[in-house]
Amino acid sequence: MNKQIKLKINDNKVQRICKDTELRKLVSYIGDINLTISSNRLDNLIKSIIGQLLSPKSANTIYQRLILISGEITTESLASLSDESLKEIGISRQKISYIRNLVFALNTNRVNLNKLDKLDNNEVIATLTQIKGIGKWTAEMFLIFSLGRMNVLSVGDIGLQRACKWLYKETDGAECLINKSTNWEPYFSVASLYLWESVNRGLIKNFNSIDDVI
Repeated sequence: MNKQIKLKINDNKVQRICKDTELRKLVSYIGDINLTISSNRLDNLIKSIIGQLLSPKSANTIYQRLILISGEITTESLASLSDESLKEIGISRQKISYIRNLVFALNTNRVNLNKLDKLDNNEVIATLTQIKGIGKWTAEMFLIFSLGRMNVLSVGDIGLQRACKWLYKETDGAECLINKSTNWEPYFSVASLYLWESVNRGLIKNFNSIDDVI
């Protein structure tokens, strides 16, 4: 069963990132927010692999198709599916090979997802990225949504870059994240959840600035 971590606006973690004036405006508008921790760590990684270079809507459509043909996401269920059946639901040959690489690494105990809790962030990233097809971004998403780490900043995440540019009226998203994140330490993940939510709610698309929203 997935775990919900409710982050309330009066919590210490949220108040810490509210030292940032612009982010405080966004937090005030959005209010409490939930972080869902996936109980199926393999499932979380498969979602990330499928989602590489795809819109959230397209990725979710393909993922739902995978659930239909496999049932619960396990190494056994994935190994039983042919490449052709995976291709038919929209998974590219390259991503199929990534899924195979991950299943092989788990089945041969090269990587044990249940032992990653004991490692620090850099060690988790190093462990996961040794599997071809799992890059730094995927490992960072795993840190947040499988391990519940609160101190992760994915500078390469396109959604975060878009949100940061919008919120602070900057032109370079990655540079914006690096510069502004000094105000969020050590709760980068919390700030990221609010920035992602500004994308999910269409604020970036429909408003020129956070001041137009509030």
